[in-house]
Amino acid sequence: MSDDTDPAETESTGEGDGGRAGRVPVLVVRDDREFLVQPGEEMGTDLGVLAVPDDVEPGDDLETHLGEAFTVRRLRGPDLFHHFERTGAPMVPRDIGLVIGETGIARGDRVLDAGTGTGVLAASMARAGASVVSYERDPEFAEVARENMELGGVADAVDVRTGDLREAVDDLEPSSFDVLTLDTGDAADVVTHAPDLLVDGGFVAVYSPFIESTRAVVEAAREADLSNVRTRETIQREMQFDDRGSRPSTAPVGHTGYLTIARNV
Repeated sequence: MSDDTDPAETESTGEGDGGRAGRVPVLVVRDDREFLVQPGEEMGTDLGVLAVPDDVEPGDDLETHLGEAFTVRRLRGPDLFHHFERTGAPMVPRDIGLVIGETGIARGDRVLDAGTGTGVLAASMARAGASVVSYERDPEFAEVARENMELGGVADAVDVRTGDLREAVDDLEPSSFDVLTLDTGDAADVVTHAPDLLVDGGFVAVYSPFIESTRAVVEAAREADLSNVRTRETIQREMQFDDRGSRPSTAPVGHTGYLTIARNV
């Protein structure tokens, strides 16, 4: 398997699993309509009933029983943000990109995650090739996250555990994770344990919407003797182009939160 292979693509072969993994969902698209469906399903739309074959492939053209055409598209990482069932506000794609880019998450890495929520971050890291152990305290949220992992084709790579990571730290094998990702209000309590959990050179990435919890994380990281501790506000502005000229949009500024990165060296 090459390093460029998408985990969802490898599952679609159905090799060694009785064909179960062959039922990786696909997107069917027409103009501004976009539906996530499983191969072999029938789906009712305002343009008629669409039957999706078991052997459907990205790029195929399908028609409803009324002759209305849809195009099949492969599910990609950013699509998870839009199609996962939500149990709260998921991390947005740009912040996920920063986490993966800043920590270098790649195939073969083992990631410890807390605050699973909808599971978009966990699934995205798995699609980058990592294996993920993710803790979610709310049992209902955890069950939805497991269903989302199935939907995203990464159930074999993401172990969603119901519980509080702070209470499970002593049961985890020391120095067994390459990256620690946290999206919880009590992240500072876990950061304290980062040197014991991470391999040498491993990374911590903490996302928080509030300055107060971010400051606590930074202080905990410094007290734990983590290196290269740095925090950035994650913000983007959309550009507006019209007949009058070009400028950043006057819509509300796109602040999402604060991302703290540190390293275990």
